[in-house]
Amino acid sequence: MSDPTDSEIEAAGKMTEALETFERARGHLYSFHQLIGSADLALDDVLEALGQAGREDLAEPLRERLLGRNVIADRWTFQIIEDFEDGYAAEGRRQEAAVRDALT
Repeated sequence: MSDPTDSEIEAAGKMTEALETFERARGHLYSFHQLIGSADLALDDVLEALGQAGREDLAEPLRERLLGRNVIADRWTFQIIEDFEDGYAAEGRRQEAAVRDALT
């Protein structure tokens, strides 16, 4: 194989940069997952305080409509991460390797 051209090296580098951005997005999904978990824990505290205040009229809708709710219909946050990992990110990794291997 001949030495890669400057354009090929640039393309391979840009593809690697794209992969790095995929990985950053993955990290944000994990942060989102953890933040939603923290919000649910905070809602537990809200429910406790409302219970102590005798405000079941406010606690019950929170308990029924928000606490532990899927953030997207029929999807837990960890499932969103798994789908990203198994789909988009996995394909991005495969494509990055293919481009890099072919050009460098």
